[in-house]
Amino acid sequence: MFNLHKDAGKRVHFIGIGGISMSGLAEILLIYGYKVSGSDRSESRITNKLKGMGAEVHIGHNAENVHGADIVVYTAAIREDNPEYQEAKRLNLPTYDRAEFLGYIMKEYSKSIAVAGTHGKTTTTSMLSLILLKAGLDPTILVGGEVDAIGGNARPGKSPYFITEACEYKGSFLKFYPYIGIILNVDADHLDYYRDIDDIYDTFLRFANLIPENGLLIGCAEDERAAKIMDEVNCNTISYGINKGNYTAGNIKYDSRGCASFTVLYNGKVFGDFALKVPGEHNILNALASIAAAHFLGVDKGIIASSLLEFVGTHRRFDKLGEKNGVTVIDDYAHHPTEIKATIKAAQNFSHTGKLYCVFQPHTYSRTITLFNEFTEAFYGVDKLILADIYAARERDNGIVNSSMLNDAIAAKGIDSIYIKSFEEIVDYLEENLKPGDLLITMGAGDVYRIGEMYLNKA
Repeated sequence: MFNLHKDAGKRVHFIGIGGISMSGLAEILLIYGYKVSGSDRSESRITNKLKGMGAEVHIGHNAENVHGADIVVYTAAIREDNPEYQEAKRLNLPTYDRAEFLGYIMKEYSKSIAVAGTHGKTTTTSMLSLILLKAGLDPTILVGGEVDAIGGNARPGKSPYFITEACEYKGSFLKFYPYIGIILNVDADHLDYYRDIDDIYDTFLRFANLIPENGLLIGCAEDERAAKIMDEVNCNTISYGINKGNYTAGNIKYDSRGCASFTVLYNGKVFGDFALKVPGEHNILNALASIAAAHFLGVDKGIIASSLLEFVGTHRRFDKLGEKNGVTVIDDYAHHPTEIKATIKAAQNFSHTGKLYCVFQPHTYSRTITLFNEFTEAFYGVDKLILADIYAARERDNGIVNSSMLNDAIAAKGIDSIYIKSFEEIVDYLEENLKPGDLLITMGAGDVYRIGEMYLNKA
């Protein structure tokens, strides 16, 4: 079993080191004095950053890359026929999947905080991380997005506090050791792995039951499944919601960017006034979860408020890419129907005088087919929807579904929608049709953000 302190000085090899979570683990180990190597399919800004920190990074997967390693860590996307994985097994090297390895690191911290939920994990983890930093609690942080306040997605600390996202995909978070668990919501997703929503619920419940009796579960009282889980656990619980829970939000007002100010009530009594620089009602909920956790940990409410006001979001979460010819370009990671609806609602509160354009890139064939009907009803409020090809990620084209089929079904619901195959053609379409005052959102978990960049950079 891996031990963060006892194994210091060993060489750890990461198969898929360029991934956002894997790179964060690698960065933490580098700062703890480990020798780190890794491989990935292509070079990126992340792999170059790790090289600059002293990691040995190979482009391409080859068996010899693991030679000299003491420990091998691999992502869930790695198949058993991967040559490095096979070589590690042949050499009888200790191998861990990413979640298992992260769990062993988490075990070293007595005040570990795991943020779970189908939506909002990255933003809530980042909000709470900034609060704990500003409070001087010196947390170790691992987040699934890049946060300017920590210069990336990982930060090693020297205190008992450790905060990380807890991803439900393939039950990854069941390998964690949380003292505080946060469940933001429980929704249908990853149905390529889970049988149905009941299977997902049961997995979240098992996660919640990992929390010790003297620990704490924070959950959204307005999410039916999260609320039900809080009734079934043996640890302490705190709830939150806009209108329901221990922590609620009143007197909500939105500015021209769709960002909220609000008064938080704790058990019906005024706790304090807060304001955000990230838009949308969903971010009020993310903030309430962060406020509840920070308050439990004894952080002064003035520090909580100033930290939330300073929080400007993580990359790819309603991220303003720029302006061109009077058109504002926003990029967002939303790739699930629930997230899409929340982002569109936030965009409607964002000041613009023209039309709302959305370029959506579906993420994975399995998600597109299992949530097909939900996707067809997710884009109400968009004036013009442009669908790009499905981003395959870890999957292969199964021939069952494509973006043209989804486009036809969305258009049949009365939404002005068009499918355009290539990024270049999409940019040409935007050039011809966008007018001053319009708001453009690129949306999806793949590389759709490139369309916004291409549009802004096109002469």
